[in-house]
Amino acid sequence: MDVLTTSEMERADRLTIAAGTPGFALMMSAGQAVAEAAMDLVEEGPIIVVAGRGNNGGDGFVAAAELAARGREVSVILLCERDSLQGDAALAAKGWKYPVLPFNPQALGIGKPALIIDALFGAGLNRPVKGDPLEMIAAINANGAPVLAVDLPSGINGTSGAVMGAAVQAVETVTFFRKKPAHLLLPGRMHCGRVRVADIGIDPQVLDEIKPLTAENLPQAWRWSFPVPRMDGHKYARGHAVVVSGDIASTGAARLAARGALRAGAGLVTLASPRDALAVNAAALTAVMVRAVDNPIQFAELLGDKRLNACVIGPGVGINARTRDFVHTALSAQRHLVLDADALTSFASAPDRLFEAIKASDGQQVVLTPHEGEFPRLFSEISNKYPGRSKLERVRAAAERSGAVVLLKGADTVVASPDGRATIAANAPPWLATAGAGDVLSGIIAGFLAQGVPAFEAAGIGVWMHGEGAGEAGPGLIAEDLTEVLPAVFRRIYDEFGIEY
Repeated sequence: MDVLTTSEMERADRLTIAAGTPGFALMMSAGQAVAEAAMDLVEEGPIIVVAGRGNNGGDGFVAAAELAARGREVSVILLCERDSLQGDAALAAKGWKYPVLPFNPQALGIGKPALIIDALFGAGLNRPVKGDPLEMIAAINANGAPVLAVDLPSGINGTSGAVMGAAVQAVETVTFFRKKPAHLLLPGRMHCGRVRVADIGIDPQVLDEIKPLTAENLPQAWRWSFPVPRMDGHKYARGHAVVVSGDIASTGAARLAARGALRAGAGLVTLASPRDALAVNAAALTAVMVRAVDNPIQFAELLGDKRLNACVIGPGVGINARTRDFVHTALSAQRHLVLDADALTSFASAPDRLFEAIKASDGQQVVLTPHEGEFPRLFSEISNKYPGRSKLERVRAAAERSGAVVLLKGADTVVASPDGRATIAANAPPWLATAGAGDVLSGIIAGFLAQGVPAFEAAGIGVWMHGEGAGEAGPGLIAEDLTEVLPAVFRRIYDEFGIEY
């Protein structure tokens, strides 16, 4: 589940080589893995390898030689003169006993390839694609043959996932040892197709020295933090979450969050409702309790009960000073807290007030859950001063700046902790982008906070279950469906972890 930046992957290579494995042996293993993937993709027909001048091109030469040895019809198009290759790439080229074709897009039409292997740039590209490579990428995409990318589709920055001018569109990508951020972050992920991670002989113990801080958001990332009810437990042992409702015209968002908290496992959930919306909320809720709360003083009185240990403030609550006061009240009461939507925007004119209050809280577990529209309102300096930063870098900087766990929503939701840890999710289907889905997510996270799960892990669990729930519901999903399918997601987790139920 570890995800390595391009520099971390280079270090993994260096550590492996220093331990006695020749770099060329790694290249041979990588090329053979590419050949295996190519054989799986197409059973017959010509294959064209488009090779660059670096190690990615060397992988391509090894794959070409392996495929030819298996009787496949293979051609190699090379970006540079063969004699100009250096190091392991030059050794790999010597293993190709046939001519190479000139770097001309017209060469792609030779033999109408059944498969194109993109071994042009790989993960190390850090400048815009120009000139002949730009034309070649366009020709690869226009050819119509399926594309197998080596490490990453050419044109994608391996660390940020950005398209560097143009990028190959692959149906499958073979990467080595561990995924890179670009395999998960958009838009890079959209160019990768299926991602196959190949073992090329790098000892996983190198990770002990590299100490990567990024992981794919998978159950293994939070396995030991996942709460399981005890046989002798009771509802009060599973926490009590409070969701603050908006006025009578905007109560639905809070109810979605409340139901999400209850489905996530909180033993009790109370909706703190303005008195004018009390009847509406009470009529629409059953297992969720409703309490009349009109102002921060009454909210503080409610939180006087220490058993109410987690709060959600934001969904439909309104953008105003009252909302800011509610947030400060929850922070002063030292409650675990999820801030979303209106709660975030309410601090847009003075984000430092929020960040200072979060940092002043004693051991508080706080999660901020903006989407891309809300993020720059709260973190304008991070968004505007460094517009080229990747999503991962922006969220990590925001977590450090705010002192809270920050969750930036999207198809590639990133969760980051102030200590630098981060996860990237890749399991959200496109139909999850629907009104109210984020409100349910806020509630799910609060439900796990109520059960004592640390904020970083609670956010990761919530994001994963949210995506899996959307997949379970399928196309046509509306936000109300998410809580109804969570029991199926729980069963899947229990099965994976070997938990009896």
